[in-house]
Amino acid sequence: MNKFRFNIITLGVAGLLGLGSCSESFLDVNSKTNSNTDNFYKTEADAWRALIGCYNGWRQTSSSPGIGFYVASTIMGDECYAGVGNSDVRNYQVVDRFDQSESPADLQMYAQDWKMYYQGVYRCNELITREGQINWNSKDSNRGLYMGECHALRALLYFDMVRLWGNIPLFLEPVNENRAQADPAEVYAAIFEDLKYAIANIPDDANLEKSNFGRITKYAAESILARAYLFYTGYYGKEPGFTNEAGETVGVVTKAEALAAVEDVIASGNYELLDSYKDFWPASSLVANTTTAGWNEAASTYAGDANSEVVLSMNFTPMASYATDGAADGNRWQVMMGMRSPLSVVPYYCGWGACTVIPSYINSIYDSGDVRRTAGVIDIVGEGIGSDANFKPSYNDWREYTGYTVKKYSPIAFYQLEDGALVIKNANMSTGAGDMQINNCQPYNIMRYSDVLLMAAELGSPQAATYMHRIRSRAGLSDIPVNKENIMAERARELAFEGIRYWDLLRQGVDVMADAVVAGAGPVMNGGTPGQVSYDRSKIIRTQGLSQIPNDQIVLSNGVLKQNPGWAD
Repeated sequence: MNKFRFNIITLGVAGLLGLGSCSESFLDVNSKTNSNTDNFYKTEADAWRALIGCYNGWRQTSSSPGIGFYVASTIMGDECYAGVGNSDVRNYQVVDRFDQSESPADLQMYAQDWKMYYQGVYRCNELITREGQINWNSKDSNRGLYMGECHALRALLYFDMVRLWGNIPLFLEPVNENRAQADPAEVYAAIFEDLKYAIANIPDDANLEKSNFGRITKYAAESILARAYLFYTGYYGKEPGFTNEAGETVGVVTKAEALAAVEDVIASGNYELLDSYKDFWPASSLVANTTTAGWNEAASTYAGDANSEVVLSMNFTPMASYATDGAADGNRWQVMMGMRSPLSVVPYYCGWGACTVIPSYINSIYDSGDVRRTAGVIDIVGEGIGSDANFKPSYNDWREYTGYTVKKYSPIAFYQLEDGALVIKNANMSTGAGDMQINNCQPYNIMRYSDVLLMAAELGSPQAATYMHRIRSRAGLSDIPVNKENIMAERARELAFEGIRYWDLLRQGVDVMADAVVAGAGPVMNGGTPGQVSYDRSKIIRTQGLSQIPNDQIVLSNGVLKQNPGWAD
């Protein structure tokens, strides 16, 4: 019998180290010699190059084709419909509806995502298991920093996977074998152990410079620990902790520890809210001239990628081509967020029309005068886009069009003067040139400081009222009583369309999530024809909020892996 090969790319050292440069980023390592496991993992310089490979593996979960964690998170909740093209296959509708019957043949929707996540895990496992054979510099060693970052990266990868699929194999060593799905409690225990290691070993002042934008800090690890604690205790209804084969209890995190973690982030003084909410996102703050080249600098207020409110972001650079694996990585899911059109409507660039915003959602969560609505949502008619000649092809080809789409992660465009003529360019690309599919580069924000403040309030900080006041006063709103209901509602407004809302719903209970999603059913336009989006609550409940495991993984495992409930019906 042929030995089973798990369908996870397990790159050797040479494969993960031949990485190209990443302009304006720390990801700038080129392999000058061929490396392999016999001559590598010897020096601290080797460890640095391997760590770059781990970061690249993490980034490729978003720079490679696939559904994408952010897009899935945004359409599974009650904020957005799936959208995309009117004649496209309905795989994104499968994700949105939790219903395989929307596209019965789409059994591989997450195949690329699964592969990229486990590839990233493998790279982290390689470095972690070889730590002891590296000759670390005796003076000013970066051992704690590098290994802390590596453990945190593995935790981030597993935290995405276990939320998305729930029942996954757990690998904490670089092996390639047919392994059954682990108890989610064991996966979370590994996540918490990795994060605690990172918090203990990454120096307080490490990676805070703008030149290290995108690298993990102690404070990023503390913030993710609190997020993971809140999700685990909410979704599973118990405190973290797992008893391993040796009888040891691992992965224990208490509510007090989670609160202390985010309070430490706040007390560090390294982060602060921007004065203006909209300045966090390019499309919300940058204004293009409509009749002359370039940006209207007087009206543009973007705070920059590495601003004071960023706790952790994943950064990107333009890819040279589809065939390039590592020379640079564009944000492959961001093209999904552009308005459905072959043409652009300045200041927004074109894309594939995913995540059309549900009108009833924004009408219910935003109070009058809340500046976060216009910062987060493109009002196509209200902004005059619907009357633009370039928009008609978009409207005629857009599925589940609602008149609203996400602004925070919209690709952006500007006019550039070429040979005396104004030409629309994508501002997310390095020079305005390039391929819309692979060259969007806006950072994907993993954690904002406002999220840290809200988590601290939820976890019972004595300063909860102060933290809520900071959030609401920036939005132009008065104070409200600080209680669980109001904190969750504030999270919906503050963190809308950032890939967080769905997980906030799910950790309140599968029933709560399903009720919120079903409440979003409503009328849409499909290619200019009236339509209706509807949901089957019973099907959502059967999935328990988990996603489809790629069918090829189940087949390759000879049935060792089992499909999640609700997806095999």
